[in-house]
Amino acid sequence: MQERNYSKFLLTLFLTLLSLQVFSQSATIRGTVRSGTNLLSDASVRVGKTGTITNTQGVFSLTLNPGKYSITVSYTGYQTQYRNIQLNAGESVTADFDLELSNNLDEVVVLGSRATPRSQTETTVPIDVLDIKKLAGVGAQVNLNQILNFAAPSFTSNTQSLGDGTDHIDPASLRGLGPDQVLVLVNGKRRYNSALINVNGTFGRGSVGTDLNAIPVSSIERIEILRDGASAQYGSDAIAGVINIVLKKTVNKLSASVTYGGHNTKSNGQKFTDGQNIQAAVNFGLPIGNKGGYINFSGSFDDRKPTDRGGARTDAIYRRYPGGVDRTDSFLVATNTTRKDYSLMVGQSQYRSGQFSFNAAIPLSETATFYSFGGLGYRKGKSGGFYRLPNESRNILDIYPLGFLPYIGSDAYDRSFVTGIRGKVADWDVDFSNAYGQNQFDFSVLNSLNASLGKASPTNFYAGGPKFTQNTTNIDFSKGIDWLSGTNLAFGGEFRYENYQLRAGDQNSYANYGLARQVGVDGSGNPILVPDFSGTVNTLFGPDGSPRPGGAQVFPGFRPENAVNANRTAASIYADGEFNFTKAFLVNAAVRYENYSDFGSTTNGKISARYKLNKTFTIRASASTGFRAPSLQQRYYANTSTVFTSGVPAEVGTFPNDSRPAQLLGIPKLSPEKSKSVSLGFTGNLGKLKITLDGYYTKIDDRVIYTGQFTGSNAPGASPVDKEIYQLLSLANATGAAFFANALNTETRGIDLIISYKFKLGKGTLNADFAGNASKTNQVGPIHVSEKLIGKESTYFSNSSKVYLENAVPNTKANLALNYTINRFNIFLRNNYFGGVIEATNTIANQQFYAPKWVTDLSIGYKLSKVASITFGANNLLDIYPDKITIAGNSNSGNFIYSRSSQQFGFNGRYLFGRIDISL
Repeated sequence: MQERNYSKFLLTLFLTLLSLQVFSQSATIRGTVRSGTNLLSDASVRVGKTGTITNTQGVFSLTLNPGKYSITVSYTGYQTQYRNIQLNAGESVTADFDLELSNNLDEVVVLGSRATPRSQTETTVPIDVLDIKKLAGVGAQVNLNQILNFAAPSFTSNTQSLGDGTDHIDPASLRGLGPDQVLVLVNGKRRYNSALINVNGTFGRGSVGTDLNAIPVSSIERIEILRDGASAQYGSDAIAGVINIVLKKTVNKLSASVTYGGHNTKSNGQKFTDGQNIQAAVNFGLPIGNKGGYINFSGSFDDRKPTDRGGARTDAIYRRYPGGVDRTDSFLVATNTTRKDYSLMVGQSQYRSGQFSFNAAIPLSETATFYSFGGLGYRKGKSGGFYRLPNESRNILDIYPLGFLPYIGSDAYDRSFVTGIRGKVADWDVDFSNAYGQNQFDFSVLNSLNASLGKASPTNFYAGGPKFTQNTTNIDFSKGIDWLSGTNLAFGGEFRYENYQLRAGDQNSYANYGLARQVGVDGSGNPILVPDFSGTVNTLFGPDGSPRPGGAQVFPGFRPENAVNANRTAASIYADGEFNFTKAFLVNAAVRYENYSDFGSTTNGKISARYKLNKTFTIRASASTGFRAPSLQQRYYANTSTVFTSGVPAEVGTFPNDSRPAQLLGIPKLSPEKSKSVSLGFTGNLGKLKITLDGYYTKIDDRVIYTGQFTGSNAPGASPVDKEIYQLLSLANATGAAFFANALNTETRGIDLIISYKFKLGKGTLNADFAGNASKTNQVGPIHVSEKLIGKESTYFSNSSKVYLENAVPNTKANLALNYTINRFNIFLRNNYFGGVIEATNTIANQQFYAPKWVTDLSIGYKLSKVASITFGANNLLDIYPDKITIAGNSNSGNFIYSRSSQQFGFNGRYLFGRIDISL
């Protein structure tokens, strides 16, 4: 027994001495990374083949073997620093770094790789980094979509007009692809989509995007835009790329701004001062504890007034006046009105919004940190519809003697909450998180009526609306390995739950109270009718003899038959690696398996590489497969109404893919869109001059589109296809039906060019940045039609839908921005080029081309003191408008002066603004 204890003692002593010997042969390097007085957390520190990131206090620590090393420290928005150091055995060395602000293309990024960050000119795929604080400080734009639209040529977003709910949530595009083909992250975590699906005549028709404007600009530190397919790394939706929004972490600093502006412009010979917009924004951070914890709060309030660039009606205003007399001219004189008073409001909608967000981190130990971020938002919008003339069957003269202009109202609610813990476990960096997000979009109808209620009709209605909820749980592991010239391995998993609800409106928003059902006949043989809004007999007629329509005018509410509550789950696992075969040759590889509860599984992969030709020039390339799961909104959205033909009721509208009409017409269930992407790029780092040039090709199979209405006909002389469609729809008690379907293959080709130059000019500093994108999306191959609908390809995918896909937004965009800072002054000048677009109409002869335009922005800022500065300037300084409509068939009886369906940069004209910024 004593001999056994003695052996244990000797073994313990041996191991202790061995560990001491190993420890004595190693060395430690510690330090802090800051910029001035600001500690920089998550800064990248690379030493040889290994690396780490700083903690919330800006502190890093590495244990290495003795020797000579080169330390590289980098952080987004700051110049990378290098330092050589000698480490001796058993020595502990301190190395602190103070980083300076960088030129744009010197900035480092973490998007697109799970390894330590690297500069934009050294990444394997193209990535933009936008300093939102700088852009918001010098430009006229106050919401995120518009800031990106003018700053990043590969990104396109325009305010819509007469697009129902789309007037309130601007659809956005990356590299010419759809709003639902770009993934949005916040602090690297998946952001939830909008509940709203775009079903009207606008770009992005049939798609569901992410509402970037729900995120307060005051909360954002920077935005990273990965311009490459990334489904293998991040999952569904990342066909065009990924936008990562990084939130602020600053503490002990209060920043606030108030921006006010409005349009001062001349259009079609008339002067306008409208569209006033005021935004108040604030950001403030507090430290938590004394170990680098923080919580940062942001808020904003926006109030935007509408604009109107519509023309006066050219048709008869007061037609079908009682007595059969057209009193158009005498009516206008007697009522002291003009034809314009009975026209549309064509321009931006009005809204009022408030947003709040927070971002926090609390160190739990030296190797673990708890973090959380999220926000709340509310936006109330109002947009105009088409004018209802006085003596139409859609109007009640007792309520609106002069007719009325109805409005679509919206109440949008956003809620998000993310929590997580990141740290080290057995030398692996581990991140476990849960992200919850929800968007609710409620429709209301204002200044309208339900004609079937007669003069008893209310004028405001609740019309129902969609709600989308998403909960995503992630666990991610990554580790740097001393192999080759540096290797990083990562793997992880994700589980996502999604729920989509479509809620019915109030009964008076959709019902037709002029209907009745027959319960018998009286003694004279006349039918006995009982009021029943689900009946089959019309009892109310307008002055023109047509039946009074039911439902709220401009937007009949969703009916109980349309209501849905659907959900699904998606589980995925991924693995990726970054391999530095040499200091010059880097390869990234990724693979991801994803399984959806509603359609099955998909596996995608990606490989990308970068090779440094020398210290100045680099080439890079990538190839990947990708996918986009059809959204729940596309699967379950329905909006139907009852119409009468010869007194027989039937359903018409949009039906889900699992509905009876879809099954009868052979519309298949939705399946994922599948993509293949390749890119080839070149970068140059010539000191003060930085260049990146990247070309790309993306092929997407089975794109989901929103079809037109299939109606059919049983009339003599109708084609066999029309007769069959009519008979099939009648089996489902329907006369017209539209669907979402995988019906199209497309190809997109494009090129991105970015040039950045920073230099001293006199006593000041000039930053010059040029960015340009040219892309073209085309349909390839035939339309995938149901066998029963062969011959109806033009209904599946109409000429106007083709334009929305290919030419409704500029295929070419570019901007040259000059930012000159001298003493207390800052002068910002940007020229933006917007390529030509084509009118989206089914009549090919009316597809007018609108020529390219240049739009100039100018602002001048002055620093009043250490804490206050002011900025004045203009967006669209020279008051440029798109080409006017010259084809009468596109003008809607003179209402449209500029195209509302195809937009380059909007049609509101010059915008003047002023801003005051406070920083304490």
